[in-house]
Amino acid sequence: MSRLGYLLDLGKTPYREAWDLQRALAAAVSQGAIPDTVVLLEHPPVITLGRRAGEDELHVPENAEVEIVETDRGGKSTYHGPGQLVCYPILDLNRHDRDVRKYCRDLEEAIIRTLAAFDLQGTRIDGLTGVWLESPPRKICSIGVHISRWITTHGYALNVDLDPAPFTEWITACGLEDASFTTMARELGRPLTVGEVRPRAAEALAEVLGLTLEPLPAEDGGGLWSQPVHERISAKPIRATRSGEAIGVEQVPAHR
Repeated sequence: MSRLGYLLDLGKTPYREAWDLQRALAAAVSQGAIPDTVVLLEHPPVITLGRRAGEDELHVPENAEVEIVETDRGGKSTYHGPGQLVCYPILDLNRHDRDVRKYCRDLEEAIIRTLAAFDLQGTRIDGLTGVWLESPPRKICSIGVHISRWITTHGYALNVDLDPAPFTEWITACGLEDASFTTMARELGRPLTVGEVRPRAAEALAEVLGLTLEPLPAEDGGGLWSQPVHERISAKPIRATRSGEAIGVEQVPAHR
């Protein structure tokens, strides 16, 4: 039997704005004010650094128009940009078996099902995160999550139709020196929009997580009602460090 969840489609949203929204939603989910909520969006060009990212992973050209943000998610560095579908599930894992490994597997399974809807065969590779296409291996989706008190934030980024060059020219993406990155459009040999992939991605995630997703209106920013208490909670500073420590946050590594 599926549970009710919310689906929030924000379109193109700056990374820091989306991060603030995630924290507000996480506070609301943790208090039972709202059900599990899935946020789908695209980001302007941004490089995000996970808790295990090293400074040697950055080699961004001086003239590159890209934001760099240190985050509290697991993993190393990755790139986000228009043409990439980003999915942030804000879930209470008390409703999903309190199993971090299973949650990451569920995300992978949802991505694999999304790709299958477009006749692309995604796969897992032992020892590596995300979802790949094989022969030869090429990464099509990155995964990095943060879990605090069993509430999830961050999620996955699926390459739909964008230039994958920043993954190798601007950073050592995911800490992988020789990794090859691809997109759905490149594999299909035709243009593909995030709008075409979005409903398939929502459907796959709902199936895997056992949710019935009800769309929330997003005309007014995040589409949320006024939540002054949650805004105060989400405004508390969280300082992520290179060692993965943070003030007032329980962090659970989410990568295999």
